[in-house]
Amino acid sequence: MSYQRIMVVAGGGAAGFFGAVNAAILCPELKIIILEKTHKLLAKVRISGGGRCNVTHACYDNRLLAENYPRGNKELRSALQKFGPKEIIEWFALRNVKLKAEEDGRMFPVSNSSETIVNCYLNEAAKYKVEIKNGVGIAAFQKNERFTLTLTDKTTLECDYLLISTGGSPALSNYKWISDCSGHRIVPPLPSLFTFNIPDSPFLGLEGVSVPAVKVSLNGIKHDVTGPLLITHWGVSGPAIIRLSAWAARELYEKDYNCMVKINFFPEENTETFKQKLISERAQSPHTSLQQLIPSLPQRLRQRICEIVNVNPNAALGSISNVQLNQLAVKLTAFELTMKGKTTFKDEFVTSGGVTLKEINMQTMESKLVSNLFFAGEVLDVDGVTGGFNFQAAWATSMAAALTIASRCKENM
Repeated sequence: MSYQRIMVVAGGGAAGFFGAVNAAILCPELKIIILEKTHKLLAKVRISGGGRCNVTHACYDNRLLAENYPRGNKELRSALQKFGPKEIIEWFALRNVKLKAEEDGRMFPVSNSSETIVNCYLNEAAKYKVEIKNGVGIAAFQKNERFTLTLTDKTTLECDYLLISTGGSPALSNYKWISDCSGHRIVPPLPSLFTFNIPDSPFLGLEGVSVPAVKVSLNGIKHDVTGPLLITHWGVSGPAIIRLSAWAARELYEKDYNCMVKINFFPEENTETFKQKLISERAQSPHTSLQQLIPSLPQRLRQRICEIVNVNPNAALGSISNVQLNQLAVKLTAFELTMKGKTTFKDEFVTSGGVTLKEINMQTMESKLVSNLFFAGEVLDVDGVTGGFNFQAAWATSMAAALTIASRCKENM
């Protein structure tokens, strides 16, 4: 005797809604229930991008796209190949939601409001009769022929397919129910996107000054990133710093966030080539001022660096000694700052860590340990840099799960 098959989605966030809605579209006969333990649906979607929702990134080369994931860059490629930025743009366009790309590649709804995305998902869920239960989550589950879920309100629920998309969490304890019930190993979660605290910063007083392109590296850590830098009250921030924090998240944790930060304000140069450039310019144009030679740096920052090496920025190059030029070259291409701690974005936190990818079939997002158990989004040990990449991973992984569940459900009907 046949019966209606049930899919339960744990988590009413980006990955959960996208997986539920698409499974419903692909297999209308499937009963789908979203369980959200809080009373806030799509909370991270609402606050993303300052309330505009950075849906994805206009990077259409799958190999380049995957390079934006410090964890999961190789494993995600198949999911991104099947459902990347082009596909999510088309998905929203079919629902009369147009996206636009900004100069840096980030993509937002034309409305500039995350409510456009939230309403689209809620409307699709209602259209395809996805049931949503707020204020209740999964406390535990068992798998025999079907899943038996013990919910946080002490009730039980049976289902045939379970998609866990509860998002990332900074607390390892929040993953315990998953590992206890499924046997999956959890990579301990650590902060992934944060700014660097520089308590004794030589740039105090320059808060708000930004540089369009610098190369930032960390002593003893192999990663380096080129991009915009922002000087803040607590140290340094901006896309270059935040991206570097993602790539070096685990190494910086091991160093207790105490590390020497090196900034090259002229990324195409190194200290030696820049010094030779200064010496050559001095020989050819001794009356040129230092300020004229490095106009790309903001004036206040130029003046501060010159103060540090005791050079007048208005002085003619001919009056500056080799020792001073060498010191200047060092500060401009390898300025060292001592990092002592971090500042994490509390609302938009992203973690490295989660369910280990080694135990997931990354083509289907199904568990290798428990049949019909699927994972999607940041609950996995996957994280991207800023720019829409974390949402893109959520769309790609939840779509892969939805396709598999819908196909399997139809086979069993």
